[in-house]
Amino acid sequence: MSSRPPESAPPVAPTARPGLRLLRRLAARWRRLSPSRQDRLATLAPLLSVMLFLAAIITAFWYLRNEEIERELESVKRDAELVQQQIRLRLIENQEQLVRMAREVVTRAVDRDELLAQAERIERERPEIVSLTWLGVQRQVIARHVSPDLVAAMPRLGMPGGDPGDPVSADLRQRVTLETFRDSRELRLPVYSPPFRHANRLLVFQVQVPLIDHGNFAGTLVAEYSVEALLRHFVPPEVSQRHVISMLDGDDQVMASTAGAAALERGRHKDTLLTWSVPFAPVHHGVTLRGEGFRTSAGLIGNTLFWMVLALSALTLWMLLGTWRHMRRRLQIQGALVQETNFRRAMENSMLTGMRAMDLDGRITYVNPAFCAMTGFSEADLIGRMPPYPHWPPERMEENHRLLQQELAGRSPAGGIEVKVQRRDGTRFDARMYVSPLIDSRGQQTGWMTSMTNITEAKRIRDQLTASHERFTTVLEGLDAAVSVMSAQTGELLFANRTYRLWFGGEARWHAQLAGRPASGGDEQGDAVDAMAGVPTAELDEAGAEAREVHVEAMQKWFDVRARYLQWTDGRLAQMLIATDVTARRQMEEETARQIERAQETSRLVTMGEMASSVAHELNQPLAAITNYCNGMLSRLRAGNLREEDLAMALEKTSKQAQRAGQIIHRIRQFVKRSEPQRQPARAAEIVEDALELATIELKRRNVAIQSYVAQRLPVLQVDPILIGQVLLNLLKNAAEAIDNAQMPPKRRTIELRVVPRHTAELGGVIEFSVTDAGPGIREEVIGRLYEAFFSTKSDGMGIGLSLCRSIIESHQGRMKAENLYNGDSICGCRFSFMLPVAAAGDSTSKTPEVH
Repeated sequence: MSSRPPESAPPVAPTARPGLRLLRRLAARWRRLSPSRQDRLATLAPLLSVMLFLAAIITAFWYLRNEEIERELESVKRDAELVQQQIRLRLIENQEQLVRMAREVVTRAVDRDELLAQAERIERERPEIVSLTWLGVQRQVIARHVSPDLVAAMPRLGMPGGDPGDPVSADLRQRVTLETFRDSRELRLPVYSPPFRHANRLLVFQVQVPLIDHGNFAGTLVAEYSVEALLRHFVPPEVSQRHVISMLDGDDQVMASTAGAAALERGRHKDTLLTWSVPFAPVHHGVTLRGEGFRTSAGLIGNTLFWMVLALSALTLWMLLGTWRHMRRRLQIQGALVQETNFRRAMENSMLTGMRAMDLDGRITYVNPAFCAMTGFSEADLIGRMPPYPHWPPERMEENHRLLQQELAGRSPAGGIEVKVQRRDGTRFDARMYVSPLIDSRGQQTGWMTSMTNITEAKRIRDQLTASHERFTTVLEGLDAAVSVMSAQTGELLFANRTYRLWFGGEARWHAQLAGRPASGGDEQGDAVDAMAGVPTAELDEAGAEAREVHVEAMQKWFDVRARYLQWTDGRLAQMLIATDVTARRQMEEETARQIERAQETSRLVTMGEMASSVAHELNQPLAAITNYCNGMLSRLRAGNLREEDLAMALEKTSKQAQRAGQIIHRIRQFVKRSEPQRQPARAAEIVEDALELATIELKRRNVAIQSYVAQRLPVLQVDPILIGQVLLNLLKNAAEAIDNAQMPPKRRTIELRVVPRHTAELGGVIEFSVTDAGPGIREEVIGRLYEAFFSTKSDGMGIGLSLCRSIIESHQGRMKAENLYNGDSICGCRFSFMLPVAAAGDSTSKTPEVH
C-alpha cells in the first residue's frame, strides 16, 4: 500500500497576482515612454520574437543531437567494458591452468614429453596461446611448443633469444623476455610482459609463471598470447558489427583492431569518432582497449528542416530590418531637429559665462541665463535696450560709452576688457569681457557677441597672493641668514635674499660650495645633475633638511647650512639653502672648551695639593727603606761579614723600593700633566688599578678601608683612561672626605668600588662603575644641585669637581647619577655611579671636551 496526501487545487490567486502586477508595471512604463521610443520598441518587438524563435529551434536541434551522441557514447562504453571483461576472464582462466602445470612440473608429476603434449592440447583448445616454453633457472629452454601461426610468422624461429633473421625484433624479444623473467623470479608471481612483435609480423605478449621448488626458484613457464587472436576470438560478433574494438599500446598507437587497416586510419582522426578506453588488465604496461562508435547524425548542417526554418527566419528578418531602417531614418531626422534645438538651449542655460549679442547699432538682441543671473536683470529688461545699459554704474557712464564705441569699431583687445558691472540690487562686481564678431550663415556680420566672466574672486585671490608674496619677500629680505634657491638641473640661481647678496653677491658658486656640490659649469654641472637621475621628485621634496657646518676660508667664517630639495614654481627640481653665520658661537664654544680645560687643570692641581702631605709621607717610606738597606750593607761590608747572596738580596729590595717611589711619582706626573684627551682601547681593570694606586695614599691618611670588585671578561672600552681615572679618583676622594669629616665609627669607615656589566634600554650594553660609602649621605635639597658649576658643600671647595666629572662621562656618551642608601627611614650611605657604553663608545662621533 502507498499513501499520498489528498489532492487539492493549487492556489491560483497568489500566483496570479504577481503576474498581474508585473503587467500593470509594464503597461505604466509603456505609457510613460515618448511616442518615438514606443515606435522604436514596436518595430523591434517582431524582430526580437523572430530571433527568440530561431534560438529555440537551434537549441532544440542541439539538445536532440547531444542526446543522440550521449546514447551512442554509452553504447561504446558498454561494449568496450564487455570485451575487456571477457578477455580478462579468459586470461585469468589461462593463468590458473598455467599455475597448475607449473606445480606439476615442480613436483615431477609430468616430464618434458607430457608437458609438450599438454601444450599442444592447450594450443588446440585455446587458439590465443601461440607458444608455451619451459625455461630453466639460467633461462635455458627445456621444452617448447610453438603454434602453426607463430611458425608461419617466424619461419626461422630459433632460441628464446629471438629471431636471428631480424636483429631488432630479436633484441626486443630477448630484452622483454629477460625483464619479465627477472620480475617473475623476484616477485614469485605470474608476470605479464609488454606487447612486442615477432619479425615485425605477429604481435604477442608473454606471461611467465614462476616454478617454485621447495621455496627455491627453478625457472618459469612462459606462455605467449597473440593480440590479434584475442580480439578475433573474444569480441562478440554483435559488438564488432556495432563498433570497432582496438588495442592500443602505451603510446596510444593501435596494435590490433577488429576493423583492420580501416581502424588504423581512423585512429589518426580521433576527433571524428566517439571513443571509450579501458585498461587492458591484467597485462597493464599502458595497454588499453578502445571502443569506437560512429555518429549517426550529420549535425544541424545537413538537416533540411533546420535550413527551412533558417531561411524563413532570414526572410522575416530582412523584411523587419527594411521596415526598421525606414522608421529609423524618419526618427533620426525628427530627433536631429529636436536635438539641435535642445542642444542650443542647453548650451545657453548651462554656460557659466554670460553671453550677450548686439546688432551693429549696439542694441541688445540676446542674453543667456548666466548673463541675467550675473546682473540680476531679466531677459525682458535687457533685450532691445540701447546704451546706456541698466548694468552700467552711473559714475562710469563715459568710460563705458568709450569702451562700447571701441567694441562696435572692432578695436577691442584680444585679452579682453576689465569693467565694473552693477547688479539690479546695486552691488557691483569686477568682470572681464571678450568681444567677437557675429557672422550669419551667409558670411555677413550681423552684430557682436560679448562674453562676460565674473573675476571678483580671482582678482581678490590675485591681490592676496601679491600681498603675500610681498610679505614673504620682505621677511626673507630681513633675515640675518642667507637664503638661496638653485636649480638642480641647470645650476641657475633662482632666488637670493639680501643677506646672501650682501655676503656672496649674486654668484651661484657660493650656493654650490655651501651645499657641497661642484660649482663649475659645463659638462661637470651636467654630471652633477645626472647623479640625481631617476630619483623621484616627491621623495626629494619630503626629505628633511640636512644640517652641516661649513667653514669658508675666504671669509674666515663658519656657517650652519641647511639644505633641502623642493619643487619650484615652474615645476623644476630646485635646492633651497639656508646659511646662518655661527662664527661667534664657534668662538664661544672654543673659549668655553679652553675654560673647561683650565678648570680641569686647576681641579687636578687642587686635588694634588690636598694629597701633597700624604704623598710626601708615602714617599718617605720607600726612601727610608732604601736608606736603611744602604746603611746596613755598608756596616756589614766594613765588618767584613757581607756575603754575595745577602748583598744581592739587599740590592734587590733596594731596587723594588726605588721602583715603588718612581711609580708614585710617575702616577702623579701623569695625573697633573697637561695633555689632550685621547680615546684609546682601555680595560676597566687597568683604569681601576691606576686610580686605586693614587687614591690609596689619601685613604690611608684618612683611615678609610676600600673593597674593590671588578668583573671578569669585561669588554674593552674606547675611552680616555686618564680622564676616566680622574673621575674615579675624584669620587673615591669625595667618599673618603665624607666619611672622615663625619667622624664615622671604624665599622662604617669603608668604601666599596664595583665594576660590573649592565644593559639599559637607553644605552644598551654598558659597564657600570659604582663607589659606595657608609657615610652620612647627601641631603635631598643638595642632590638636585650636585652638578651645578661652583656649587659645593665644602667650606674650601670650588664646586667644579662633580661638574667636570659629569662633563667627562657625558662626553663619552655615558650617564652619571648619585643616590642615598637607606636602612628603613635613615640614611646609611651614598652611592655615586657612572655608566660607559660598550658598543657606542668606539663609534662615537661627538667631540670630547678638552679637559685636563
